[in-house]
Amino acid sequence: MDKAYQGSEDKSFKILMSHDPSHWDGEINQKYKDIHLTLSGHTHGMQFGVEIPWLKWSPVQYIYKQWAGLYQQDEQYLYVNRGFGFLGYPGRVGIMPEITLIELA
Repeated sequence: MDKAYQGSEDKSFKILMSHDPSHWDGEINQKYKDIHLTLSGHTHGMQFGVEIPWLKWSPVQYIYKQWAGLYQQDEQYLYVNRGFGFLGYPGRVGIMPEITLIELA
């Protein structure tokens, strides 16, 4: 990460793509507090869960603190995309595939 970060210190807005969302809590929001947005995936929402307006649950939440959607800590954001594909079981139950469009103004 140190090598990838080199040369970006003076940039006004930084986006990091980090496959595993646990990298955000493990290093980014502790050591690189000027990275504004981290984009992750990896969890696939475990391809199983419930997502309705008043409940968002998947067994993956017992493995990953941030597993789907937008998270914020101070001025830093993490977006975890549930992905479009699958791992193992070739389907999904309750956790729909996702393609994310982020517009920066």
